[in-house]
Amino acid sequence: MEDHLQISPAGAKAIPGKEQQAAGYGILLQIMMLVLSFIIGHVLRRRHFYYIPEASASLLIGLIVGGLANVSNTETSIRAWFNFHEEFFFLFLLPPIIFQSGFSLSPKPFFSNFGAIITFAIVGTFIASFVTGILVYLGGVTYLMYRLPFVECLMFGALISATDPVTVLSIFQELGTDVNLYALVFGESVLNDAMAISLYRTMSLVRSHMSTDQNYFMITIRFVETFMGSLSAGVGVGFVSALLFKYAGLDIDNLQNLESCLFVLFPYFSYMLAEGLGLSGIVSILFTGVVMKRYTYPNLSESSQRFVSAFFHLISSLAETFVFIYMGFDIAMEKHSWSHVGFIFFSILFIVIARAANVFGCAYLVNLVRPPHQKIPAKHQKALWYSGLRGAMAFALALQSVHDLPEGHGQTIFTATTAIVVLTVLIIGGSTGTMLEALEVVGDGQSGSMDETFEGNNGYIAPSYSDESYDGEPSSGNRFRMKLKEFHKSTTSFSALDKNYLTPFFTTQGGDEDEDEPIMHSSRRAGYDGH
Repeated sequence: MEDHLQISPAGAKAIPGKEQQAAGYGILLQIMMLVLSFIIGHVLRRRHFYYIPEASASLLIGLIVGGLANVSNTETSIRAWFNFHEEFFFLFLLPPIIFQSGFSLSPKPFFSNFGAIITFAIVGTFIASFVTGILVYLGGVTYLMYRLPFVECLMFGALISATDPVTVLSIFQELGTDVNLYALVFGESVLNDAMAISLYRTMSLVRSHMSTDQNYFMITIRFVETFMGSLSAGVGVGFVSALLFKYAGLDIDNLQNLESCLFVLFPYFSYMLAEGLGLSGIVSILFTGVVMKRYTYPNLSESSQRFVSAFFHLISSLAETFVFIYMGFDIAMEKHSWSHVGFIFFSILFIVIARAANVFGCAYLVNLVRPPHQKIPAKHQKALWYSGLRGAMAFALALQSVHDLPEGHGQTIFTATTAIVVLTVLIIGGSTGTMLEALEVVGDGQSGSMDETFEGNNGYIAPSYSDESYDGEPSSGNRFRMKLKEFHKSTTSFSALDKNYLTPFFTTQGGDEDEDEPIMHSSRRAGYDGH
């Protein structure tokens, strides 16, 4: 009691005054940078200046403010004002961004491309992660770069495989690219972040609890358990919300506020449920967004539909812009380990190689089951490869790796990741318009809605096949192709299941309202679509 009386007066003088003032300065600084970022982004968009996209502008604003703080005498105080932790990112900033990713999906183009999208997002992310990890490990063994243990190389491969095509998608939309290409980039980006974070956490768990001699088959089983459990939790919460809004009778005038509040709470419930069960909240909230848009959203009143759409659009836009500003600020302010420049250089080279293996390898598999007129053309594959810049998710996971890995290892990974993020966002983002024009994929994506376009032959829809074999006995290559075709055809059967059973059971209005909504109306990165 006596100690408490001696300590509390000093604390009372220090905490309420200085910390409250520092918090106020920090919030003011963040608001000023957000306002400046939105204004500059609007001006750039109005003038069709694609060499500095909006995400790049936000990143540059953070870099400039952080750089000014470094050369001034206020670095310590500004760092205190702008205190940021990866826990804040994962618990408050990322969930609305990921939910908006799933919620903004237009179902017809997404499910028409489901086989290709799932191949690029899941198989491709596996390929990119392991190719990067193995190359980084081999580079360390041969003394080309800083050497890391094999599991830590795989962790780096997982976190750096998280693509973030915010800049690419916004310019795709502005220039009007081919609808098929947009759908592939959009769909891959929706699932890619969830896959990358699941892989990273699985590898982190392997490093913490298993020996290096552990059977990697068990690692794969652990990953599948985590991913499928998270998916099931997200889908389950989404279906429960659909039934609640269908039968609770909340769509009347005096209950619309309650209806909107409950709708907003369900995504966070899904996220926290998965995290509490030791699963991936990111995967869970993503699929909750997909299910709630398809089955829960039609059960809302019209005013509540308008509110929740605007609300998640607003929150995700603010979160995304803040993340890019903070990335630039933190890159300028943090202490980086620049002593291993070779690690940065070769990492950039290796992720380019891994991205190529991902895109061109998966495109080959997808094209095995496409008739000639529906194959993914080479120019679309090149555009998809080029669009794999790194962003907020890779940065946040790298920031977490500083705490997860031994001193020096995590700092090296964090420095390499920040360099890769800055280079890809500024260079790839700034040259995207030129790339699209060079590949001749510009100007054929705005004719009618995305859903209408997919009704035609140019959509990547699953074709019908006649499974013919030579001499009545298929060869091993033909058997492999037939199995791919069977998987691809099974993805289209979901549409019939949805139309005949799921939609009538979970909705009251037929669930067709969003089928006429273009996919570009609310892009994955809602803050950058110009609305």
